Formats: sequence, C-alpha cells, structure tokens
Amino acid sequence: MRIAAVADLYRSSDDAACIEDWCQGRLDAWPVQHVTERLETCLGQTHLTWSGASVQPVCLYLAGTNFNAATSTTVLTTLSLEWRVACVDLPGQPGLSTPTRPDDEVAGYTRWIAEVIAHVRQPHPHVPLVVVGHSRGAAIALSADPSEIDGLVIVSPAGLTKVRLSPRMLWRSIGWLLRPTPTKSRRLLDLMAGGSGDPRVETLVDWMTLVARCTRSTGAPGPLPARVLERWRGRNLQILVGELDAFFPPGRIAGPTRHLGARLNVAPNTGHLFVDQRPELVAATARQILKGEQP
Repeated sequence: MRIAAVADLYRSSDDAACIEDWCQGRLDAWPVQHVTERLETCLGQTHLTWSGASVQPVCLYLAGTNFNAATSTTVLTTLSLEWRVACVDLPGQPGLSTPTRPDDEVAGYTRWIAEVIAHVRQPHPHVPLVVVGHSRGAAIALSADPSEIDGLVIVSPAGLTKVRLSPRMLWRSIGWLLRPTPTKSRRLLDLMAGGSGDPRVETLVDWMTLVARCTRSTGAPGPLPARVLERWRGRNLQILVGELDAFFPPGRIAGPTRHLGARLNVAPNTGHLFVDQRPELVAATARQILKGEQP
C-alpha cells in the first residue's frame, strides 16, 4: 500500500509547523484535564487525546475532514462528563498525526482503525467501547469490524452516499480555498452550520483560515463498498444528521439508513457541524446505544 508524501497535505514545512502550533496551543488551553500520546500505526504516528474518568465505558471519537481533537473540544468536553474518551487525529488530515495519506483509503483506514481500537481497548479489555464518528470520521468508523466494538454512532456521516454540494456551497468553498480570509471562513462555516448564524462556529474561523492557507484540503470520501457496509446491517448503530446539513442532508441518508436497518435521528435547525451545535445529543445517543435504548 503506497503512502502519500508529506507534501500531499501541507504546502511547506513551515505550514506544517503552523498547524501543529495552533493545535498544541488549543489543547494546552483546554480546561478539561487530559493527556496525550502517540501511537505507531500502519499509517505512521497517530496522536491520541485522552480525557474523562480513568475507568468507565470508553468512547473513541473520530473527527471529520480538516478537524481533529483541538477543534473538537466542544463535543469532547460533553462526552468527557460521563466517558473515558480517546480522540484520534486522523492520519492525512490537518492536526497532530502523520500527514501521510493511504493511496487506498478503504484498505488503509480499515487496517488503521483496527490498530487504534486494539490500543484503546488494551488497558481495560472488558469495558464497553462505543465509537463516535463525524463526517469523514464516520466513514472510517464504518470500516471497523463490528464485532470489535459495542456500539457505533455516526454523525453527519460520509461513507453512506455521495456528497452533495449546492452551487452556493461550491462557490463559498472555492472562494475560501483560493483566497482564504477570516470573512470567507466565517461565511463557509455559517453555511456548514445550516445558515443558522450559530455563534459557536466563531471559534473555528481562525482554524479554517489556517487550513486553507497551509494545507491541500481533501474532499469528502465517497460511499464505502457494499461489502463494508453490509457488515453493519442490523448491528448496534445509530445515525445522527442535521435537518440543514449542506453535505449529507437527511433525504440522501434515509435510503442507506433503511438498508442497514438502522435508525436515523434528524435534529432540527442543525447543519453539518452537528457535533458543535448539538453535543448533548451526541452524548445521549452514545449512552443510549450501549443500553439498547432508542434515543
């Protein structure tokens, strides 16, 4: 399996350092007690951020495209109130993990997530483990072996269907990539949040501007192969999507959800940034899925 070069993600070594400094500074300023570690994997070094109680049911959190632990402190804070949480920065995405990307994403991330799950389970192998994946992180979570985890919550999920970009989203994305400014990042984030004017997206403006300036951003992954998705039919799986999701609206997610025999939970007045807008619903769904309840 070929691994892409560093240059495929960062525009220069200085740009890589800027991203690392921003993420490290954000984690250092996070008031929730946490520890970090680096795990050697088939894709290179993977950065993990641990938070929450030392021994509880464990929640493994996988962020979406262009996001990581440092940008996910809103949902991680909420999850950490009742879980032992491990958040991994995805290899090949801006953050503190290796910048390398697998040539074959499905095969590469399937091997990688198996290694991560084994590592997270190792200290307490009999403690329940639920995986929460957002957007690209959801597609990678779906690549995991269902028998290795106790429940899966996917939020605004990639991997089930092709991404849908409206002309408005496409126009704002191109403008953000070609001439990044805080104003363009703010307008893009507002559309990602469903055009709700949610003030919580303001904390991500500087980050998104840095991403456009320093990295070669990737688009959303396509649908996973049927053989991968079929393993989840009838499994302990819940799907969350925002009513105003600009990439994966409920109408496009409904069909694959029915096919898997899963439950689709649609949050009103919520966009693709579901984990920042409704972190309490993410936590409640993770809690209920382990109890076998319906949210």
